[in-house]
Amino acid sequence: MIERFRHKGLKRLFQQGDVKGISPELLEKLENILFVLNRARRPEDMNLPGFGLHRLKGDFKGFWSVTVRANRR
Repeated sequence: MIERFRHKGLKRLFQQGDVKGISPELLEKLENILFVLNRARRPEDMNLPGFGLHRLKGDFKGFWSVTVRANRR
């Protein structure tokens, strides 16, 4: 379940379908992540192929993350 957004572009995409502020190469993946995230009730619900679900460490211990794109070098 999505509670709030920090990124204005993601909020607009989710609430209005407006793609302003969203990189075109990430659009489809972000839409998929937001769709699943909105229906998730626990972190494990996000453990789908291609999402790269992982626990965060350090100051963000207790939080989870999914991978939008891999680092490119």
